[in-house]
Amino acid sequence: MTHTERKRRSTRNSRMVTPPTIRRMQEIMQNEMVREFLAEFTSTFVMMVFGLGAVAHMVLGDKMGSYLGVNLGFGFGVTMGMHLAGNISGAHMNAALTFTSCALGRMAWKKFPVYVLGQFLGSFLAAATIYLLFYTSIIQYSEGKLAVTGPTATANIFATYLPDHMSLWRGFLDEVIVTGMLQLCLSAITDKGNNPPLQGTQAIVTGILVVIIGVSMGMNSGYAINPSRDLPPRFFTYVAGWGIQVFRAKDWWWVPVVAPPLGAYLGAIIYAVFIGSSTPREPQILENTTSYEDRRTPVLPATMPQLPVTSSLTPISVSPDNRPSVQAAPPLRDSIHLEHL
Repeated sequence: MTHTERKRRSTRNSRMVTPPTIRRMQEIMQNEMVREFLAEFTSTFVMMVFGLGAVAHMVLGDKMGSYLGVNLGFGFGVTMGMHLAGNISGAHMNAALTFTSCALGRMAWKKFPVYVLGQFLGSFLAAATIYLLFYTSIIQYSEGKLAVTGPTATANIFATYLPDHMSLWRGFLDEVIVTGMLQLCLSAITDKGNNPPLQGTQAIVTGILVVIIGVSMGMNSGYAINPSRDLPPRFFTYVAGWGIQVFRAKDWWWVPVVAPPLGAYLGAIIYAVFIGSSTPREPQILENTTSYEDRRTPVLPATMPQLPVTSSLTPISVSPDNRPSVQAAPPLRDSIHLEHL
């Protein structure tokens, strides 16, 4: 093959059109909801791998783990998850926070199943990953029997279980209060009109918040504070060999699913009433579509809208012959002015 022929073939190959299948995949990956789904999936997976891995060290490792290590694992797992997905989906990693964001009008309800599905799948895969990594240690520790309760229980590596000194309804109240504290503080962290953290430090401050909650209020119920953290790994243990007992132990399984959304919503309302309503706000235009800031600060509670009084006419102008004339007002935008959220 001559040099001219090779050059001609190279030119022809470089002009080849991208195959339809690849082009279609590229279009799908650029879809906003697909990107947000993948962001929630990946960030939740990272958070849960670090968190569950820390729990495995505490349960299985003789002097290799500690309760403080569990709090650090989940706290800084949240930090890493926010760095991964904060600019794409807001890195909720928590169905309770996603519920609150939608309930307060910060995000469209149509995105709720997308976010939660991504979180649940990421959490389930993280549980499977930890099971694979620590399988031999789990079998050795449990003497070959996958127990939910008792001295050799290992199901608590993956999901929370109520201790003997706690009743079901005390555990429910504990989850509501602890998740409310989480949302209350997150509302302050993301409120740019109050006293937000320095630019670029929101992720580390949020991780520290999770650590503080764990070391101060985590003893009673294991501070699930997140349906996406508790239910998918619990379901994994059910299919992986621990059996139906993971759902029957003290009938606890539904509490980490129901109580955190209730607590998060109450925490957001408390912030809006006691703090947000007294914080000076700047006018902001809220468009029909969800903006990047709405995704980036999903947990900030909404405040009551203030509709400004505007005139339908522009100021009067004067013509060259000194006769006043009124100019028509420009067409109104499809948006309303709201208080800065």
